[in-house]
Amino acid sequence: MSELRRLLAAYDVHRTEARACALATVVHVDGSSYRRPGARMLVTADGQLTGAISGGCLEGDARRRARQAIQRGRPTLVTYDSTDPDDDLRHGAGLGCQGVVKILLEPLDFNDSANPVELLRVCAVQDVVAVLATVFSLPTNSAVSVGERLLLTADGTELGGLTAEPALHEAIISDARQVLHAQQPATYDYQIANGTLRVFLEVVRPAVRFTIYGAGNDVQPLVRFASALGWRVTVIDGRPNLTTAARFPEAESVRAVPLAEVSRLPADDSLAVLMTHNYHYDQAVLRHLLTSRTPYIGILGPRKKTEQLLSGLRAEGLKPDAHLRGRLYGPVGLNIGAETPEEIALSVVAEIQAVLTQRSAGFLRDSTQPIHARTAASPVRAVTPVSAPDSAI
Repeated sequence: MSELRRLLAAYDVHRTEARACALATVVHVDGSSYRRPGARMLVTADGQLTGAISGGCLEGDARRRARQAIQRGRPTLVTYDSTDPDDDLRHGAGLGCQGVVKILLEPLDFNDSANPVELLRVCAVQDVVAVLATVFSLPTNSAVSVGERLLLTADGTELGGLTAEPALHEAIISDARQVLHAQQPATYDYQIANGTLRVFLEVVRPAVRFTIYGAGNDVQPLVRFASALGWRVTVIDGRPNLTTAARFPEAESVRAVPLAEVSRLPADDSLAVLMTHNYHYDQAVLRHLLTSRTPYIGILGPRKKTEQLLSGLRAEGLKPDAHLRGRLYGPVGLNIGAETPEEIALSVVAEIQAVLTQRSAGFLRDSTQPIHARTAASPVRAVTPVSAPDSAI
């Protein structure tokens, strides 16, 4: 189960049992931090935790502050600065990460269909990429509140919004479209009537869909590893005696598909690995995937096998090289000296993770790049001024 789905499941339990809770969200990081913006943790009034916002160093203090936010009934922004030894000791966090981390703590209203968890649910249920914009810093006497959000999905659906500031709403939607196109999170500053307002624009992606063609014993650890990462796994094979839910309890779907019916499978964008150990079945699958939208196709076995599969398709008059350029990985997996099924599964999921994050793998100690991708900072955007409310928030 993915981190988001685990959080949603816990939220539903707390709502059913009327157990008050708050959402802790990392909204800004300057420097080094164990988790990046978008990491979340659900905290109940009695101190139960779901999710994580750090490697364990922030959770204790954040839990205490989240419970205070529940009691007060209003959101609050907490800053942890591990570059300042005095601040680090004051929070008792012992961070050691040399970074500044801002955490937004928000009591959740179970009756609000646009609360942050319900907006995240839209992304999980609809299985679409979206941008979630969250206000986390603002000037005094602002018509906008900390924690206000709007969601823009890839199909153009808008949810939530800043009704008190229509010009700001439009500016954020415009920037959200750019973030959605670039698929990179960003923090934007907006100059409004009485100061600067900061908004975190997060890219929320659906769970990875992963189809494994093969149902042998060596597929079982791969299903377990992929499922542990929160990927939605489908197992397909032509052998009914192997394609059973009992053999792959972590898979979302297990299907027996005869060789003659492979061509009728849906051509979606699910990541794919071919490991049936049957040349004709693998070739039928590869032929089927030629025109699919999947960005990753892995083939288990020696390089010679991959070349034989491609040669067979060329002999049929097809052009596999053009269709598969940049997305075919055969032999599949990272070169970590894998021998056992578990080691091979580890090398495969590690390679896929590197492809998804556009990383070259390798040893971190040899890398000159940051461990985590940075959230882009954008210049201040001026928004048409509006009148400030009569009283401060």
